[in-house]
Amino acid sequence: MSDNDGKKTLGVRGGGPRSGNVKQSFSHGRTKNVVVETKRKRIVKPKLGTAQRDPAKGGGQTSSGGANRPAGISDAEMERRMKALQAAKLREAEETARREAEEQAREEERQRRRQEAEAKEREQREAEERLRAKADEEERQRKATEEAVNLAAAPAPEAAPAARPTPTKQPPRRGETPERDQKSRSRAKGRDDGRRSGKLTLNQALSGGEGGRQRSLAAMKRKQERARQKALGGHEAREKIVRDVRLPEAITVGELAVRMAERVADVVKALMQSGIMATQNQVIDADTAELIIEEFGHRVTRVSDSDVEDVIDQIEDKDEDMRPRPPVITVMGHVDHGKTSLLDAIRNATVVEGEAGGITQHIGAYQVQTDSGALLTFLDTPGHAAFTSMRARGAQVTDIVVLVVAADDSVMPQTIEAINHAKAAKVPMIVAINKCDKPEANPDKVRAELLQHEVVVEAMSGEVQDVEVSATTRQGLDELLESIALQAEILELKANPDRPAEGAVIEAQLDVGRGPVATVLVQRGTLRQGDIFVVGEQFGKVRALINDRGDRVKEAGPSVPVEVLGLNGTPEAGDVLNVVETEAQAREIAEYRHNAAKEKRAAAGAATSLEQLLAQAKENENVKELPILVKADVQGSAEAIIQAMEKVGNEEVRVRVLHSGVGAITESDIGLAEASGAPVFGFNVRANAPARASANQKGVEIRYYSVIYDLVDDVKAAASGLLGSEIRENFIGYAEIREVFKVSGVGKVAGCLVTEGVARRSAGVRLLRDDVVIHEGTLKTLKRFKDEVAEVQSGQECGMAFENYEDIRQGDVIEIFEREEVERELQ
Repeated sequence: MSDNDGKKTLGVRGGGPRSGNVKQSFSHGRTKNVVVETKRKRIVKPKLGTAQRDPAKGGGQTSSGGANRPAGISDAEMERRMKALQAAKLREAEETARREAEEQAREEERQRRRQEAEAKEREQREAEERLRAKADEEERQRKATEEAVNLAAAPAPEAAPAARPTPTKQPPRRGETPERDQKSRSRAKGRDDGRRSGKLTLNQALSGGEGGRQRSLAAMKRKQERARQKALGGHEAREKIVRDVRLPEAITVGELAVRMAERVADVVKALMQSGIMATQNQVIDADTAELIIEEFGHRVTRVSDSDVEDVIDQIEDKDEDMRPRPPVITVMGHVDHGKTSLLDAIRNATVVEGEAGGITQHIGAYQVQTDSGALLTFLDTPGHAAFTSMRARGAQVTDIVVLVVAADDSVMPQTIEAINHAKAAKVPMIVAINKCDKPEANPDKVRAELLQHEVVVEAMSGEVQDVEVSATTRQGLDELLESIALQAEILELKANPDRPAEGAVIEAQLDVGRGPVATVLVQRGTLRQGDIFVVGEQFGKVRALINDRGDRVKEAGPSVPVEVLGLNGTPEAGDVLNVVETEAQAREIAEYRHNAAKEKRAAAGAATSLEQLLAQAKENENVKELPILVKADVQGSAEAIIQAMEKVGNEEVRVRVLHSGVGAITESDIGLAEASGAPVFGFNVRANAPARASANQKGVEIRYYSVIYDLVDDVKAAASGLLGSEIRENFIGYAEIREVFKVSGVGKVAGCLVTEGVARRSAGVRLLRDDVVIHEGTLKTLKRFKDEVAEVQSGQECGMAFENYEDIRQGDVIEIFEREEVERELQ
């Protein structure tokens, strides 16, 4: 097949013709071998001056270029040469383009550098012009000052003759028009002198004067002031001001310079002369600083960090400023003896209905006005054993203690604690024998039992007043109020209301809508809305005052309980509130107290030695812990729960409170509980929505309580689950070995007589020889005659074989016992 048939040909490398066999397939399975000759088309771009090859002419010869081809060169070689030529031309063109681009880039770079150099030279010229103008201005001022000095020093001119047409000129004073006229006249001369004084070089302009720094505005003012002083009064130096420098235990060099009103560089120089290399930010001790202060001629006042609290006014109240104040009465007694009910009867209120479980779990503060018009402030403290510290705080701020004792229950443990608190606070006591309306009431028994605790009532010829009352029938309430008024009159309670307020925090809580809220009993002074105060480690500004009835008031005087809003954090119950002048003082005192408490806690932790840590770790190695998290509504309840948790446990199990706080259960509490595997106990608080979702996702248990009894009981039950079960042994029988037999396949078998109880195969056995235990194990077999049995009764014979033990002898005694596990509980 030729190339002119119009059909496709197979290209063969090499250019020459070549033959080949192609097998064709047809229908009905017929095939045919065809000989095919293939030719390769040759495409060569001719050189200039040569014509294109005509494919119709055989051999691929050119029409006119055949004579230009060297002899002996094939078409393939010619084609390769043409391609190499084209590639060389292409590379030459690319190289030319690249050189042109580089040349253009270099030209642009030269142009940019030329412009930058021109701009820099222009800026330098402008800077030189500004500095030259500044130097001219300074020279003009200097010339004007010298002329003013000369005019001031010259003697007064003699009076001119009358015929002289021009009046004599007085010496010009500073700020007047003649001086400005003199300056304007000398301006041209000053400019010329400034120009002749020497040109300002570029190095001088860039260096900015001596030390590489330009003079500040303050330096220029000091220079002008010196020139003015020199012009007016001569060369006398200013008198040095001696200052009283308050020096704390440690101070930085910069702060020391500020307190002395001296330059930092001078202080650093003085330290260097003393052999101390220090920068302005370094801290130096008080002794070194005292030497530097004395060297500069100032007086030293040594103070300590705690002196920040000196701003709290320690005012000595004068007798003429004292005014009568209401007494503060604390109601104490055993739980469920009717303290809150008695107070309700006095207040004609129903406070007890608001307490969960009918018991008081917070310290309540109320004011009551008697029929005679006298005001009484009552503190209602809880009587439960967990609230010992709260009762102690109640006794610290009180004037009179009313000890409530139930006539049907008499003196109880918490009654004795209340008596001890009252004695420790050295406050008078009034005994209110409650529940006298009950048939089983026995007031005389109460009086007799109080004698055992050195409380002698008036009915027993003592000095302590006692009143029989009933909160239900209101019996004896008037008599109780009269006794309180009589005791208050004897005490002659007075306070100065016209001074900054001082009070004690009775209770503190974190309210969701109002923020931190503290119940404060004002003891001295008057607390007003807008006062700035510090309380413990917290501070704030009184945003609102709310009395015990829930009404807003503008101020609270001595012995008035109020809720204070506006704190920056929740204080501790028992903290003292003091009013200060500025918020900066309050913040400084709060920060000092916070840092001191933090250092105290860190010191307490660091005081433990390595031996103590190892001993403690060894001691706690076998102690199991139940971690819990506690969140409560008020600070006092959280403290009471923690104290109750510390009493739960024994030498094997104990409860560890990982974290306690006031306010709602938050997502961070849930994260801490998940990390430690602890449940979260909420006392009169609830978890917010993110915390609930996180607890459900992480599987953290949240329990809510409103009565402290239930919380303590549940924790005891949970801690009891950590106790190991107690194994008890019950002896069920004894058997005596009468004979020992050897049985093939079994070993030694003891022929026994059950002398007491019963022998069971499932029970444990001990082998006693001369009442000494020589083996403890299990039975391999228990037979009655030839039958395997489960148990053998007393008085019957049997055969026994021990598991893995054959040292049995005639006369040995076998003790049979059973073990049982008994669950233990914390008491």
